[in-house]
Amino acid sequence: MSQDQVGFNELNLPPALLSAVQEMGYETPLPIQAACIPPLLEGRDVLGLAQTGTGKTAAFALPLLARIDLKGTYPQVLVLAPTRELAIQVAEAFQSFARHLPGFHVCPIYGGQRYSFQFNQLRRGPQVIVGTPGRIQDHLDRGTLKLDGIHSIVLDEADEMLRMGFVDEVEAIMALAPAERQLALFSATMPPQIRHICNRHLNDPVEMRIEAKTITADNIDQAYLVLRPFVKFEALARILESESYDGVLIFTRTRLETTSLAEKLSARGYDVAALNGDMDQRARERTIKRLKNGQVNLVVATDVAARGLDVDRISLVINYDLPGDLDAYVHRIGRTGRAGRAGKAILFLGPRERRVLQTIERVTRQKLKPMELPTHDEVTARRVEKFQEKLAGVMAEERQDFFETLAFELMESLEIDIIQLAASALCLAQQDKPLRADMTPDLQIGRWDDPPARRDGRGDRRGGGGGGGRRGGPANMALFRIEVGSEDGIEVRNIVGAITGETGIRSRFIGQVRIYPNYSTVEMPDDIPEGMIAKLQTARIGGKVIRFSRARDGQSGRRGTAGGQGRRSRPPRQETAAGHKPRKPAKAAKTRKKKPGGAGKKK
Repeated sequence: MSQDQVGFNELNLPPALLSAVQEMGYETPLPIQAACIPPLLEGRDVLGLAQTGTGKTAAFALPLLARIDLKGTYPQVLVLAPTRELAIQVAEAFQSFARHLPGFHVCPIYGGQRYSFQFNQLRRGPQVIVGTPGRIQDHLDRGTLKLDGIHSIVLDEADEMLRMGFVDEVEAIMALAPAERQLALFSATMPPQIRHICNRHLNDPVEMRIEAKTITADNIDQAYLVLRPFVKFEALARILESESYDGVLIFTRTRLETTSLAEKLSARGYDVAALNGDMDQRARERTIKRLKNGQVNLVVATDVAARGLDVDRISLVINYDLPGDLDAYVHRIGRTGRAGRAGKAILFLGPRERRVLQTIERVTRQKLKPMELPTHDEVTARRVEKFQEKLAGVMAEERQDFFETLAFELMESLEIDIIQLAASALCLAQQDKPLRADMTPDLQIGRWDDPPARRDGRGDRRGGGGGGGRRGGPANMALFRIEVGSEDGIEVRNIVGAITGETGIRSRFIGQVRIYPNYSTVEMPDDIPEGMIAKLQTARIGGKVIRFSRARDGQSGRRGTAGGQGRRSRPPRQETAAGHKPRKPAKAAKTRKKKPGGAGKKK
């Protein structure tokens, strides 16, 4: 049987992994997976020349998971990745494939994350470590990570590590690893230094070359928006108001996010449904049928749930969350532009995800256009246009005799002219959805954050502290107050959970949280939309409304601005969003009290 015909069940993977693969919607392995899984299961070294998006994460994650000793609470597999984004992505893939492996833990380690948090994660005894070379080397130097039990190492995107200057760290890490260990190296190109690493460390490797063949259709208009995470929903709402579409498919990363986002859109008045892996087959089919029939216009889905989805009326695809790989991206946007129709796909990117865009453009061989977010005036114009279409429909289909007579009677009784009557009727016709867009400040669209050449350098130890001091977070933080405190039994995790749950803001954008007896304060981005503030004002923690608001002078419990270091009038419980307690300030040296009128006792 050829590699194109082989199935996952013929690759000798354990039943627990096969179940996970099946639940994730994968039916047949991609070429690199069919080629890599058998030799990696046998413990052989592998050299793969493959672009990002060819499915190589599953190609090494599945066989290495099959060789994990779940009873051993020590690192057994080490994956080195050039960037924090790729490290997180690979760690999430390991966790997804290991969903039926009890006692399995994976720990991502990268620069920009607090050491205290990583120390706690390492104490849990993870079997798989995924990290960037600089931060892995730091933990080895500190003695908080040991490689004695490592039996497999993966160098993912080795040429990118070379470009970013990580070759010395890679060599140092390899020198500390056990001599008898398995090595898998993946690279898109093979420069001399990578070839040198292969010759030095690989032992009789199985070598393969996989070319990416995924190309998107020409009739799909592809665009992208650079957004801070905490404005994504407002940006989505504005796009849905201004774009012309028939059916819309919105992709999120997790099942939970499909239902959460669908509920938020439903509250805005949209006909929307969620589509995820938690739904049984009948429920999925009902949702797809409703989309085909036009009973719902928006569907929020995960990649797994939308596999094989073929609905001609989908004219817009929005990648609300990044796809796991390029195959998923091509699959997502392929849901539009069906049967030769024109389609549009919009990709939401974070300020530090320029490299993802470049990879998509390189592999698909198509440029994505930068997109401007619609302004308030444009949203208002679109609302008026839609209202005008409805008005024209009423004029064409409904008899107006009664209303014409009523209009003249109202003009006489109210003593107004036709313009005043029409304006008042239009105002009344708005109901709960005004024609004029709200006048809140325009959303702060993100810009590319250009990282230094070494994004994982060891100098990132200074990134501890609150969210405002982390690299990649917003530069300007403001202080907010909530009316719950320690006397209400509130902890930092309750406050962070309420904020992230209500707004979708990631915890890394939340700065220091201080808990006082009767209230608490939290540092958040200064440009948080007013709509989010209004929503948080009615949020509850422990059944109590928190009344979220900007802190005024004298409310913060400390002098100076939100970022100041002034004294506190009363010592609060002080923690960051991840629960790290800062060190106590050093005590001032005690001074000897002098006796009145004397110089003190001489020794």
